[in-house]
Formats: sequence, structure tokens, C-alpha cells
Amino acid sequence: MKCIDEAKINSLLKIAVTQAEIDQILEKTKQLKRLSLEESAKLLSVTDKKTLDKIYDAASYVKNTVYGKRVVLFIPLYVSNICSNTCLYCGFAANNKLTVRKHLSPKEIKEQTEILLKRGHKRILMVAGEPASKNNVDYYVDAVKAIYEAEYKGGKIKRVNVNAAPLSIEDFKKLKDAGIGTYQLFQETYHDATYRKLHVSGAKADPDNRLDAIDRAFAAGIDDVGIGPLLGLYDHRFEILASLMHVEYLEKKHGVGPHTISVPRIEPAPGSQYASNPEYPLTDEEFKKLVAVLRLSVPYTGIIMSTRESAEMRDTLVNLGVSQISAESKVTPGGYEESDEHNKHLDRQFSLSDMRSLEEIAQSLLSQGFIPSFCAACYRKNRTGEHFMDLAKPGEIKYMCDINALITLKEYLEDFAKPEVKEKGYALIEEYKKNLDENSLKLLEKFFKNIDNGVRDEYV
Repeated sequence: MKCIDEAKINSLLKIAVTQAEIDQILEKTKQLKRLSLEESAKLLSVTDKKTLDKIYDAASYVKNTVYGKRVVLFIPLYVSNICSNTCLYCGFAANNKLTVRKHLSPKEIKEQTEILLKRGHKRILMVAGEPASKNNVDYYVDAVKAIYEAEYKGGKIKRVNVNAAPLSIEDFKKLKDAGIGTYQLFQETYHDATYRKLHVSGAKADPDNRLDAIDRAFAAGIDDVGIGPLLGLYDHRFEILASLMHVEYLEKKHGVGPHTISVPRIEPAPGSQYASNPEYPLTDEEFKKLVAVLRLSVPYTGIIMSTRESAEMRDTLVNLGVSQISAESKVTPGGYEESDEHNKHLDRQFSLSDMRSLEEIAQSLLSQGFIPSFCAACYRKNRTGEHFMDLAKPGEIKYMCDINALITLKEYLEDFAKPEVKEKGYALIEEYKKNLDENSLKLLEKFFKNIDNGVRDEYV
């Protein structure tokens, strides 16, 4: 694959390291500096508990310094599971006869979005399969428009990110014009032989077209992209170093790295024997380490964790670098129908572990001292791409993020939260207000007064 040097990665995986070198690397991370591939490889090689704890402490420090103690909440909305690709690990594979195929209409997409708005969601990740049709982008654009058009008591979705198949530059331009936030595309595995073995047929069988799609998105003016491997398809250490090599390539070519990196672990999927018996499973401790190393390697990048992971694991990893998590996800088109009769007939793309509601997750975050955030201000203030990175790299973004997160939290508490969650939320807000400077406190109180008077969706 272009920009992925497998020989270099394999040599780094054999690198020797001393405790003094590890301590030196961790000292460097306190300055919020990017790590080299060699430094990241050295951290990945650590196995003793005492040193791992040092890595975890450093990751927590960097995450809180760059982003503050906030966690962004979003929900995936699957609009179609019709797919022409045969991927051995996916429940939506074209050769999988178990899956009920569904292609939501714009009306159905709008109805699904309204259900999510009623629960308090403000950020959506739109997910779609890859049909053989050549006009996929038109469907994606119509889906994004339908999501933005949905409304509940004056509230609307603030931001739609998109996880969909690679497009041409011209089609990416159409997607950008529809007003998307981040374009997200997972390479799945950066190991060429493994990629070709697991992607049997369809457009996705070409690994270079998938890798090049991120370049085409940039060429079309989409300057916020998300990348990530599906952990368990190959050696996770290789995948993390390859992801970081991809980051270096994007920084060099486009002047900006990915806005987000996702860290999904493979889970069982209907009709997939491979997904139930992956070749390269990783332990929970290995998983925790790689998340922490990612946070230290690219301190400015958001790290996303889905509901594939257990509630306990997600509660742990928001302390070690994860900055965005999904909530009460359904991985089927139409999955948010309130009828259980409807949902029980739908096959999922993969299995889920954290089944907590949005309110339960918000309550858990509040109990840990985190601000549940529904903010999308950076996109609406054009703080994207290089502009966002200029604020994120020195840790300056967190001041705006904290204010905006507190605004969205108060809106959520007023409009959706039960009394016990509201009590915890306001207690947390009071604690945060103690640490604000005079000007920030005045600004926040102004926004809070407006919320009390019925104003919504303000931000800095």
C-alpha cells in the first residue's frame, strides 16, 4: 500500500528499549509533542505493570491538557446495509444470506433522526454500505439533508459525520456541499496480504483505492477526516504503527493529520465465522495500552470508541485518551424504531457490548467528573482542518471546548435529564465554574441565562 512501509514497521516491532528511554519519551509527551514512529514503537513494547501505569498517567495528562475533562457523545445512524462487497468479518457482506437488506428512504431517515432528537442526541454519524450503484453519493447527500431537516421541539442535529464508501473527488465535493462534518473511512487493516485475503470481492477489494480516498477527500476540500484499523485482523502493534505512518503521510502531504482515529475491536457478526474466531485477538491490557500510546503519539487527534466495548472498558478508557464515544447504538438500518417487533427481525453488522442509554452514559461520565458534550461549534465556526489543529496542538482548544461543553450539558439537563442526573450535572457545573477566570465565567453565565429564557444552540 502506498505510504505504508511494512518492512520499516516490522523492524520497529523488534526494537530494543531501556527504562531510561521510556522515561525520556514520557517526559517529551508532557510538552504535547508528537512522537516519532520509533518512540511509539518503544512504548508499545512495554509490558511491565509499573511502566504501563506511567504510560497511562501520561495519557490521562495529555488528554486532559488538550481537550479538558469532556467527552463528546454521538450516535451512529445506519441508513443502508445493502453492500456489494464481500468482507469475511462483516455481517453486511454481499454473500451473507442471513441479513435482511434495507435501504432507508429520506422520509424514514428523517423519522429515525426525530426519534434520536427526542432522546437528546445532537451529533450523528451516518453509516452506509457500498451498493454497486454509481450514484451512491446522491443517496448519501439526500440522507444527510434528511437528517438535518429533522426537528423536535425546535431542536435539530448539530453535526452529521459520514462513514461511507470511497468516492471520486467530484462526488466528495457534493458530500462537502451537503454540510458534513468529518468524513470517516477505516482502512480495516494496513497489512496488504491480510487486506487482500479478507476482502474477497467488490470495490473494497482494492486496498489502494481505499487508502487513496482520504487524499481525494482532501482534494475536494474536506479537511476533517477520520481513520482507523479494525483491531483483530492483524497484529495490533503493526496496525497502530501503520496508522501513525498514515498520519505522518497526511501531515506531510496535506499539512494536517486526521481529526479522529477510531479503535474498534472485531466482534462476532451474523453469518461470519471469521468474526467469531479472529486470527489476532488482543487482550484488554493490550487494548488499553494501544489507546494510551495513540493519545501520546498524536495528542491533538480525537480518539473514538464505539459500543463494541463493554461499559467498564469505556469508562476506563475515557481516562486514558478516548475523547468521543457513541451511545445506545443500533447497527441496523431502522434500528431505532420504538417497536421491539421491528428490531428483532434485523441482523446487526456486529455485536455490541455497552447497551446503556444516553442518560445512563451521561450519568456515568458525570460521576467520573467528565462533562458529557454535545458540542459541534468548531464546524460552525469553521475551526476545521489546519485551523483546528493550530488550536488543538498547543492545548488552546480546551478553553472553548469547556465553555461549549458546559452550554450543551445545561441544555441537555434542562430538556431531557431525570432529576438524579440533573442534580449530578449541576453539581459538576458548579465545580467547573470555580476554575473559570472572570471573563469566562461572565460569558458562561450569559449563555446560561439565555438557556433559562428558552434560547438554545449558542456557542463560542
